[in-house]
Amino acid sequence: MRRQLILVLFPSLVLFFFFFLYFFFFVLFNFRVTSPSVAGSPRKTITVGEIPQQHKQFGVLIGILTCPDKYDRRHFLRLVYGIQSSSPSADIDVKFVFCNLTKPEQRAFVALEILRFDDIIILNCTENMNNGKTYTYFSSLPRILPRRYDYVMKADDDVFLRLAPLALSLEPLPRLDLYYGFVIPCASMNPFVEYMSGMGFLLSWDLVEWIGISKIPQNDSYGPEDKLVGKWLKMGNKAKNRFSNKPAMYDYPGTNGRCSHELIPETVAVHRLKRWDQWLHVLEFFNVTEELKHSNLYHL
Repeated sequence: MRRQLILVLFPSLVLFFFFFLYFFFFVLFNFRVTSPSVAGSPRKTITVGEIPQQHKQFGVLIGILTCPDKYDRRHFLRLVYGIQSSSPSADIDVKFVFCNLTKPEQRAFVALEILRFDDIIILNCTENMNNGKTYTYFSSLPRILPRRYDYVMKADDDVFLRLAPLALSLEPLPRLDLYYGFVIPCASMNPFVEYMSGMGFLLSWDLVEWIGISKIPQNDSYGPEDKLVGKWLKMGNKAKNRFSNKPAMYDYPGTNGRCSHELIPETVAVHRLKRWDQWLHVLEFFNVTEELKHSNLYHL
């Protein structure tokens, strides 16, 4: 009887034994992945869950400071930025930023925008340009955002940003203590000389958090917003890492003296686009609609 029982159970025991060996050697010990070797080079081992530094994705929030009544401008900019791709290494969010709503129609129309696009931030302030709006923007973000970003940008609503070149320019830069933009005065190439133009400047997240808790910006928030940010950082001994992206950032040709120059292929930002003909020139120069496919439904 016992011999018959052993004969019956023997195949199951053998299968269990081989399963145990497989589990032990291939699962418990297979926590490291080895990449295929390249001829003449050593094999490279990467820990599971660990991404090489050059491939780690970084997050950017672009806050376009505008006014509640500029519905047409927001819809246009949604088209401009919505069709752009950035970079595999960058996760870029574009949001529109303004102060408290004051009219019944604003509450209705802006609510529709939020329901449809979810790309609006309403700050607790009275609408202004140089009376604390930029301070309120940066200081509020650590409290109100559902996530943190590596970088936060403040941009005007008359600037055209090219997201892919922007992302590529940020890839090699530090993630901490960074102040990035177009340095003023216009002729200077030294990012430490003054401050970054209000057309579009970017701060690393640690500087955004510092603005939210420091008394330096809290006690000095009224005045030209771009100058003030540079002043805060200087007084706080911050932004040891600075990058002025010239000539890739500039004012539209002929609009602002030495801050302007002709459109160039490596552009990151073009500022002072006040008229539709200027926007048309920029969009055509960069062939923004090149991916439009042929269709019997339209002819352009």
